[in-house]
Amino acid sequence: MSTTRSRYTQTRSSTISDDQIADLIYKLQQLIPDDQIHTTTLHHHKALNTKVLEETCNYVRRLQREVEDLSQRLSELLQSMDNNSPEAAIIRTLLMSP
Repeated sequence: MSTTRSRYTQTRSSTISDDQIADLIYKLQQLIPDDQIHTTTLHHHKALNTKVLEETCNYVRRLQREVEDLSQRLSELLQSMDNNSPEAAIIRTLLMSP
């Protein structure tokens, strides 16, 4: 059980902040080659790229929340189980697999 708790704590502490995400979006935008985009459509492509990046970040945030929620639920489930039960052994095996 303590292994599950420490994993949950590691997951929570490795969550990146909104400022870090904004910085990553900026850096990714800098990687988009401007010379490959026509001048007349430059604003449209940048807006589209920004939207795609923002949606990607929102999706990653949702996934992080789901992982945190599932980690918490698994931790609670393991705490309520008999440590020697076959179900607990299966869950531990699944958690330990790469």
